[in-house]
Formats: sequence, structure tokens, C-alpha cells
Amino acid sequence: MMNKETNNIDNLSSRRLFLKGLASGAATIAMASSPTIALASKDWLQTPRKLAFHNLHTEEKLSLTYFDHGQYLSDAVQDLNYLLRDHRSGDSHIMDPELFNLLNDLQASLGGNKTFQVISGYRSPKTNRMLNKSSSGVAKKSLHMQGRAIDIRVVGVDSRVVQKVAINMARGGVGYYRQSDFVHLDTGNVRNW
Repeated sequence: MMNKETNNIDNLSSRRLFLKGLASGAATIAMASSPTIALASKDWLQTPRKLAFHNLHTEEKLSLTYFDHGQYLSDAVQDLNYLLRDHRSGDSHIMDPELFNLLNDLQASLGGNKTFQVISGYRSPKTNRMLNKSSSGVAKKSLHMQGRAIDIRVVGVDSRVVQKVAINMARGGVGYYRQSDFVHLDTGNVRNW
């Protein structure tokens, strides 16, 4: 029989395994292999997920529930895609839903109900080329062009704190840009700078 501390560690490990499996499309296999994971996933999948944004370039604000009753809400996701469009060209793109989930979990880790100030969401290839030529901090093959990255500030939270919390989440790329005071988040490989 396991002691209480071992059981808590096992439950935490199971939840982390499930979340990683879900992100990579292996949730079905993970849920079938462990009743603890299946129970945790049911609660996690049923919890409404909300986000609030203020796009600093367009001055648009949006606060909504984008996921409820186990599914992404189509109208809400379209609104998010539009808000996170390339403000220079007006082009929008389908954003990676895992980016929304990452932001939702980051918000919860920071104390909930936070507004994300958007510096950059989707970037068209033309915009990315222009920014890459004028700045060494812009990657030629930026995940912004795939709808898998966002540059943010969080209202009321120091950007260094946001960076540290995001790094501890280990869910993708995290960059901190001190001079411009923002944090880059993406759903690519786990790395930080």
C-alpha cells in the first residue's frame, strides 16, 4: 500500500503526463491507461476557459470564454483569431488552440482574471520579413507566422515574473525582452532566452 505522499506525487505526475499527452494528440491513449488520468482529464476538459486581451496596436479589448463543456467555442475562437491578427497588414490566421490553453494556465498561475496586453500575435510572412531585416530579435521562421506565438505583457504583473512562471510551466518557448518589456510565448519546443 502506497503512503499519502507517494500517492500525491503519482497523481501530480499522472496529471502532467495527461496534459503533455493532450497537447501532442495522445490523450486517448493516456486516459485509457490510467483511471486517475481519466478522472483528472474529465474535470479539466469540462472546466470553462476564459481569456481577456487588450491589443495595444488596435486598442481593441476582448474578454470571453473560448472553451466550455469539453469543446472550443467557434465564435469565440474566431474573435480571438481576429483580435490577434497582424495589425500591420490586417491579415488574420487560425491561432493554435494550445496557445490559448497556455495563456489560460499562465493566467491561473499568476492569480487568475488577468488581462493580456498584446504586442504581437499572428504575423504575415511579409511583416515578419520586414521586422527580421530591422531587428536581430525576430526569427526568419518565426512561429508567429504559424499562429503559434504571442508577445504579451500582463496587466499588474512584472514581465520578469511572467517569464519565470512561463518557464516553469515548460510548455514551449519563452523569451523575455527587457528593453521593450514584454514576454514571448509559443507552442514550439521548450526553450527560453
